[in-house]
Amino acid sequence: MPGMPRCPRPPRSAGFTLVELAIVLVIVALLTGGLLLGVTAQRNAAEVVDARARLDVIREALLGYAMANGRLPCPAPANVPTGNPAAGVTPLPPCDNALQHGVVPWVTLGIPEVDPWGQRYTYYASSAFTGAVPGGALASFTMTTIGNANVKDSAGSGANIASDLPAVIVSHGSRGNGGWRPDGTQVPGASGDELENANGTTTFVSRTIGDSFDDLLTWIPASILKAKMVAAGRLP
Repeated sequence: MPGMPRCPRPPRSAGFTLVELAIVLVIVALLTGGLLLGVTAQRNAAEVVDARARLDVIREALLGYAMANGRLPCPAPANVPTGNPAAGVTPLPPCDNALQHGVVPWVTLGIPEVDPWGQRYTYYASSAFTGAVPGGALASFTMTTIGNANVKDSAGSGANIASDLPAVIVSHGSRGNGGWRPDGTQVPGASGDELENANGTTTFVSRTIGDSFDDLLTWIPASILKAKMVAAGRLP
């Protein structure tokens, strides 16, 4: 009404409303989640590269052992915990059928025990290439000896990638299913193609990493092993 004083309006707050704060928090959460996913993916990729590099080192170490000793080393027992004197040590030949399957003898070879995810490396070596060197010979096998391990692109009726192999080495990946821990226990949960790499047979699977498969493999072809042995003067 005319002549009556007006009530002053309350000053507008310079802060955020609850709605505005909620929107900011949602945006921050989305940005943080995206960054974390990116960091995780980068870390996983780096670990895979590291694992492949370690597999290459193991392969060269096995070839070097064969060149020096005239045979491949027997696998170390997988179920022996770290700290036991037998852990990581290659048994003396001959390797019986049970000891064709085990883990890489890291102590004997002077290499790390585990992969980037903390599991030991599964190692298969054909007994035809790990036997004792006969008296007067320089190697336990000859130019005509063949291996018996095969690597396929999937379990069952998958196509052969490599065959008649003397040795195969497996890293069981970030999940570790089927791999062996340093305490001598086996990680459960292997199935499908991953089970093929952990079931103690002479068939292995190597394929693209995906949701149900993250194993990494390397192997030693007989031709490469024999060429190294010829170069070392172990075979004619």
